[in-house]
Amino acid sequence: IPGLKAFEEAVGRATEMGKPVLFIPGISDLDQVETVSGLIVLGHVAGMTAQYETELNVPVTSAIVMEAGRDACRESYLREGRPDLYNDDMVHYLTGEQFAYAAGVNGIMLRDKPAAVFYQGKFYAESLILAETGNSIGAIQVAGTGSPSQIPFFVTACDYTLIGEEFFAASAYLSKRPSLIGSIKGQDINKLLVMITSII
Repeated sequence: IPGLKAFEEAVGRATEMGKPVLFIPGISDLDQVETVSGLIVLGHVAGMTAQYETELNVPVTSAIVMEAGRDACRESYLREGRPDLYNDDMVHYLTGEQFAYAAGVNGIMLRDKPAAVFYQGKFYAESLILAETGNSIGAIQVAGTGSPSQIPFFVTACDYTLIGEEFFAASAYLSKRPSLIGSIKGQDINKLLVMITSII
């Protein structure tokens, strides 16, 4: 999946430029599978920012997502042997209102000028607003979502996009959890069987 290879390129570029990495885990709560997948990806990105000693900024719309995001980042920084670089403020609550959140994130982009922006989770009408602002500041943008209506906006405005099932497969692959990887393999086998049956 090309978008997966872009993760290290994006974080590496931010490190070289001395600029932060901005990670946006969508605007939904933990009851959405895209949010859970986004937090798994956040753990992977946080591991790279810990390794490269790059600033990470994660604004969220929900207190539950904030705590889950903090746990994912804390675990990644510990795993990389850099707990000293972790602080709770890197994952922070912004607002629960959709367009107020979009305005707040746009403000962060225009002030901090992050070199890499990740959109990984469930998005709605704010997706194009965010992606256009990220594009205007010249950031490398990597998006991933299962929302069919938002994929065209991310494909247009971002450098790399994990589309639908690619996003879920990537999060399962990055988690290295046998149960998640097994479920992806099981789905692929079922699809193969359905295609064979259809052809017959």
